[in-house]
Amino acid sequence: MTLSEDTRPASTLPYTQPVLKATGLVKTYGRVVGLDGVDLELYQGEVLAVIGDNGAGKSTLIKCLTGAEIPDEGQLHLQGSPVHFKRPQDAKLYGIETVYQGLAVSPALDIASNLYLGRELRKPGILGSVFRMMDTKTMRSNSKQELDRLGISTLQDVTVAIENLSGGQRQAVAVARAAAFGSKVVVLDEPTAALGVRESNQVLELIRRLRDQGIPVILVSHNMPHVFDVADRIHIQRLGKRAAVITPQSHTMTEAVAIMTGAATA
Repeated sequence: MTLSEDTRPASTLPYTQPVLKATGLVKTYGRVVGLDGVDLELYQGEVLAVIGDNGAGKSTLIKCLTGAEIPDEGQLHLQGSPVHFKRPQDAKLYGIETVYQGLAVSPALDIASNLYLGRELRKPGILGSVFRMMDTKTMRSNSKQELDRLGISTLQDVTVAIENLSGGQRQAVAVARAAAFGSKVVVLDEPTAALGVRESNQVLELIRRLRDQGIPVILVSHNMPHVFDVADRIHIQRLGKRAAVITPQSHTMTEAVAIMTGAATA
């Protein structure tokens, strides 16, 4: 199914070229088909939700988009140019950041250290080049600026250890890290799965802020109310294929579930 321009959200209409485009992705595991010719388009300044039943290919699709899996067939284009990811680090180098359900934060480290995990800044001069000393002051200052930019008011002290934060606050740190370094695309895998109502709403508000700042977001979620709350478009996976692309305005949650389960078509 190809999405026509007039069905795109208003925020994407000035952009004729997708930021991220997948064409004909195929991924098999022996006789098991994970993806069967899947297309996907993500435009600037939009939240694209990816939904589907268990085994529909959501996780495989996200892994192929972010370098965790290499598709057997198909192409990826980032801002119009072909890209080939052999590992997640390749996708990160191109500005694609992913927050997986496991978060991958270090509980013993503070907020600033987690934001710069794997990208630590060294002190200038011989202290950094020879003695490999961390520039803690700059990392904490930059972290505070990033949290302020994203409007995360619940994390004022960047020296607090992650283990002392709530689930929602930990999720906010992981999303903030992705936003800080994800210059092109941020992918969120079930970001509200283990959160309560209040913390889920905080994460959804953070997703809206990312979109408002022009960062395109791919949101993988089973939570239909959350999907219909923040998504501009909804990519529906079924049996390894893209069953449809809909919007919260064009379809109801019940209709989306019907497409997802095969009871209806778009």
